[in-house]
Amino acid sequence: MSRASAQNWKTEGVAGMERPGALGRAFMALVRFVERVNLRYAKHGSPSLYRTDVFPWTQALERNWHLIRGELERVLERKSELPNVQDITPDATSISRDSSWKIFPLVAYGIRAPRNIKLCPNTWRLVQAIPGLKTAMFSILEPGKHIPPHRGPYNGVLRLHLGLIVPQPQERVRMRVDSQIVHWEEGRALIFDDAYEHEVWNDTQELRVVLFVDFAKPLRFPANWLNRLLLAAALFSPFLREGGENLRRFERRFHRGAA
Repeated sequence: MSRASAQNWKTEGVAGMERPGALGRAFMALVRFVERVNLRYAKHGSPSLYRTDVFPWTQALERNWHLIRGELERVLERKSELPNVQDITPDATSISRDSSWKIFPLVAYGIRAPRNIKLCPNTWRLVQAIPGLKTAMFSILEPGKHIPPHRGPYNGVLRLHLGLIVPQPQERVRMRVDSQIVHWEEGRALIFDDAYEHEVWNDTQELRVVLFVDFAKPLRFPANWLNRLLLAAALFSPFLREGGENLRRFERRFHRGAA
C-alpha cells in the first residue's frame, strides 16, 4: 500500500471533503505509537533489506519456485483478463494509472480468493507456511514500466519478492529500496521493508513477474500483540472493504463459466 492508502485507512468525509475526523486522528496517533514500539521490539532490527537466511521458510519457496512458475504460466495465458493493480486497490492510482502493472491475488490483506487459490494449489500450499501471511499474489510488470518512489503506510509488515520471470540484462530491471539498488533473480527471494521509500523499473522488452508476499514483521512482546490487533482492525476500514469487494468482483468475472 502507498502512503495514500494510509490516509484512506484513517480519514472520513466531512462536507464532501476528505479530512481526519476524531476517530481518524485517534487511529493515526495509534499507528504512530505502534510504529515506535515496533522499532524497539523488532526481532531482526529494522533494516530496509533483510538477509533471507533470517527467514528459514524462504528455502521452501526457492526450492519449489518451478512449481510456482508453472502455475503462473497458466495464469499468464489469460493475461489480458487480469486486473490492473489500481482496479483492486484504488489508491494505487497514486503510483500507477496505466495497464502495465497487473496482478493475480490469492489473498489480499487477509481476504482470500478461493477460486484463484484453486487454480494455484502449489503456490498456496507454499505461502501458507509463511508466518503472519497477509498478501500473496503474482505481480506482473509490462516492458518499460516504472513505478515511482513510494512507501507503505506502516512498518509492521515486511514484503517478499520471489523472482519468477526476470528478463535480461539485469541492470535494466531493478528496484531501489532506500538508497540500495537490488536485482531480482529467478528462483531467489528478496525481503524488504516497504515502509522505506522504494522504486521499480522494468527497462526491458519483456515481462517481469514476481510472487509478491506481505507478512507480519517478527516482533517481540508486547509489539507482536499490538501489531496483530492493528492489522486486524485495518480489515474493517473502508479502504480494505472496498479492496475486498473489488477482489471478489474480479474473481467472479475471471472464473465465470468455470466448473
